[in-house]
Amino acid sequence: MKLATGRRMAGITAISALALTLAACGSDSSADDTTDSGDTGSSEETGGEDMGAELSGTIAGSGASSQENAVQGWLAGFMEANPGATVTYDPTGSGTGREQFINGTVQFAGSDAALDGEELAAAQERCGGTVIEAPLYISPIAVVYNIPDLNDTNINLGPDTIANIFAGEITNWNDPAIVEANPDIELPDLEIVPVNRSDDSGTTENFTEYLAAAAPEVWTHEPSGLWPIEGTQSGAQTSGVLGVVEAAEGTIAYVDASRVGELGSVAVGVGEEFVPFSPEAAAHVVDVSEPGADATDTILTIDLARDTQESGAYPIVLISYSLACGSYDNEEHASLVQGYLTYVASEEGQNRAAQPDVAGSAPISDGMRERVNAALETISAG
Repeated sequence: MKLATGRRMAGITAISALALTLAACGSDSSADDTTDSGDTGSSEETGGEDMGAELSGTIAGSGASSQENAVQGWLAGFMEANPGATVTYDPTGSGTGREQFINGTVQFAGSDAALDGEELAAAQERCGGTVIEAPLYISPIAVVYNIPDLNDTNINLGPDTIANIFAGEITNWNDPAIVEANPDIELPDLEIVPVNRSDDSGTTENFTEYLAAAAPEVWTHEPSGLWPIEGTQSGAQTSGVLGVVEAAEGTIAYVDASRVGELGSVAVGVGEEFVPFSPEAAAHVVDVSEPGADATDTILTIDLARDTQESGAYPIVLISYSLACGSYDNEEHASLVQGYLTYVASEEGQNRAAQPDVAGSAPISDGMRERVNAALETISAG
């Protein structure tokens, strides 16, 4: 039986702390302050079933911590429009989210990396066929640093310099390569301390993909969700990395741009320019990129142009995919998954996440929204 709003998996009753907080505020009208979009009553944009009918029931998701701020806004907006629904999301990290989606622990997941061949085969087995990968969160990955006197500016770093820093070859902030790119900045005689994720992370995979593509002569490691160098400073999930960076001067790391806070951030070398992160610059690199090699009508993956020389493009971009099944065991799960992800993909949902005080992400294009909605409409139960 085809449904107009989503999928569901059986047996999830545990609710994460994040989800409990959001469920508590689901009916709070102040959530409207996080978006400047219009009417929230449209069934297309709120996930309402059959032209406005409210959804009810419970589903759970887990995965990419990069999405955490955006998900807070999405859950609040969706449950505001569907007060009988409870949707939870535990920011466990991309690797754990993919694992829990494949083994059926959660009904949907967030992943900062597309499913690889083995994972896709396992997900198809779990889903009984079709798997949906929808690129619903597009955000720059910021290269952040903690130098108190310079945290209010952008230090220019070219691809080779970034790679040499994270490979441990450039070890001081007044290294000649950094000084040459920043003639107007007084750089300190201060040790550089690179910090990486300790867990299996889609953010790490995206960052190492950039290093391998943009600085191949320096970064000789294969792209991976696991950091390839031993003995480094590290932290679990985005919050753990930020904790390490904020605790010590001279540190440098890579995090989702929505989490930069009071830290400084790098302007990345692209061609003859140095480009700071922004939603517009992130959207630009997506626009000049090609579909993934295995892309289909439901696998909407993108092969990012990490080594682009395009003016105004910011190449260290994270596309976080929402993972769902084409078929669920019961109508409640199917309806809620479809309804929630339809809201996330909607103009309202994307604009909510794009707000600077939410996540500052880059909204998907109208063309991508059409493709995502077509994929979500295939969700069924039974």
